[in-house]
Amino acid sequence: MVHDGADQDAGWLGVDLGTQSVRVLLVTADGTVLGSGSAPLTGRRDGVRHEQDPLRWWAALCTASRAALASAPPDLPVGGLAVCGTSGTVLLTDASGRPVSPALMYDDGRAEAEAARARRAGLAVQDTWALPKALWLLGEYGGALRLAHQPDLIVSRLTGEPPPADSSHALKTGYDLDADRWPRAALDRLDVPEGLLPDVVRPGTRLGEVAPAAADATGIPAGTPVFAGMTDGCAAQIASGALRPGSWNSVLGTTLVLKGAARDPVRDPTGVVYNHRAPDGTWLPGGASSVGAGALTARFPDADPAAMDARAAAYEPSHAVAYPLVSPGERFPFRAPEASALILGDPAEDAELWAALLQGVGLAERLCLDYLHHLGAPLDGPLTFTGGGARSPYWNQLRADILGRPARVPEQPEPALGMAALAAYGASGAGALADVAERMVRVRTVVEPRPGRTAAFAEPYARLVDALRDRGWLPAPVAAHAHSRLSRDTSAS
Repeated sequence: MVHDGADQDAGWLGVDLGTQSVRVLLVTADGTVLGSGSAPLTGRRDGVRHEQDPLRWWAALCTASRAALASAPPDLPVGGLAVCGTSGTVLLTDASGRPVSPALMYDDGRAEAEAARARRAGLAVQDTWALPKALWLLGEYGGALRLAHQPDLIVSRLTGEPPPADSSHALKTGYDLDADRWPRAALDRLDVPEGLLPDVVRPGTRLGEVAPAAADATGIPAGTPVFAGMTDGCAAQIASGALRPGSWNSVLGTTLVLKGAARDPVRDPTGVVYNHRAPDGTWLPGGASSVGAGALTARFPDADPAAMDARAAAYEPSHAVAYPLVSPGERFPFRAPEASALILGDPAEDAELWAALLQGVGLAERLCLDYLHHLGAPLDGPLTFTGGGARSPYWNQLRADILGRPARVPEQPEPALGMAALAAYGASGAGALADVAERMVRVRTVVEPRPGRTAAFAEPYARLVDALRDRGWLPAPVAAHAHSRLSRDTSAS
C-alpha cells in the first residue's frame, strides 16, 4: 500500500548503498524500526584502484528491500524512500541509464592528474573527488555518455528513467552550491561535454515513483514516491539528529567522516573541509578522512572484534601510535595524496596492535576536530557517534576519552535511518529537516569521558601530530594549533 504525503502512521524506507553492503530500513515517523535488510557487496582493490560492478548494487537492493518489508504489517502505507551512496563514487552510463563502465569508488586514486588539471582550471577539488574521476572515465571510454552518481543508478532502476542528481552527491563533481549551478566556464576549460552532467535538485525533491517492474524486483509497492537523497556522510548526520548549529556527527565506518551544522559555510582555502547544503538551506560543513575501521579488517580479517576489544583494554595508551589509513592518501584533516599508513613503535602482540589502531582512529578524529576549530567552525553543540564503529561500546568509550567530551549514540547509528527521515521530510513539503529527524532519532546512550583518561592520550597525540608534520603532510600551523589544545576538550572555544 502506498501513501503519497507525510503521515505519522506511514512507513518510510531508507536505502544505504555502502562499501561493503546495501542496507534498507523501514521506519515509522517516531523512529520505530519495522523491518531491516542487508546484502553484501564486493569490489576490486588494487593499489589506488577501487572499483565495484554497479549492477550488483541493484541485485543487493532487491535482496535487502524484500527482507526489510517482509515483517511489515500488510496494510502499512509506504510514504516514500530516499537513497544515499558513498560520496564521490561515479560511473558512466548510456542515455537510458545502463552502465557502460565500472563504478570508481569514493577512494579510487587514479585521477590524480585530472584533479591537478581541475585545480588549474579554478576548481577546488581533491584527487579522489568525482569530477577528476569523470575526466578519467571520459579519457577511457569517451563517447556521448552520461555521468551517474551511485544513487542515480539505483533511482533510475526504481523509477524507469535517469533522474537529476541531488546537490549533495553533485558537490564532489564540481557543483557550485553557492550559485546553485554547474560552473560551466571552468568545465568548458576542462572540455567537459554539455550532456555529461545531470540536472541537479535539492535533497528531498520528489524524483518520481517506483515503477511496476522495479516493484516486482524489489518488493517495494509500485507508486511509492522516490525522493532525492544525500551522501552517506550526510545521511548518517541526519540519522544522528546533528542538524542544529554547532552539532557534529562522527561517522565511523570503513573510513571516518565528520559532519556538522552551521548557519554559514566554514571556509577552507585548501578545500580539505567542504560544505554541503541542507534541504532547508542551512550548511553542513565537514570532511572525509581515509582512516577508519577498514584498517582493522585489513590487518585482522578473521578477528572477533569484541574479544579483541577486551584484550586491547590492557593497552591504554598503547606504546605504539598509529595513523591507520585504509588506503593510500589522506583527505582530512589534511590533504596529502602521498600519505601512507604509519605505526610509531613496535606493538608487543596482536592485542596491542589492535589497541593502537583503535586509538589511532580516535587520535585522527581529535585532529579533525582541532582542524575544524582552527578554521573557526562552531563546535559547542552535542557530538554524536554513528556508523558501524559505533556498535563497539569499548571503542565509543575510548573515543570519548581521547576527545575529552561526551558523545551520544543513537539506537540506529546508520545512514539508512537518515534516508528514511529525508523521505518523510520530502513528503511533508514543509517544516525543518531537524524537526523530522529529532522525532525519528532515538538516543540509546550518552558516553561520558572517564576522569583523567583524556590526559593519558595527550602524549601519544602529540607524537602523532609531530610525525605527521615532520613527514610534510600536516601543515605546521595546524600542528601548532593542535599542540595548543592538548589540555583542552575538543568542544572548547
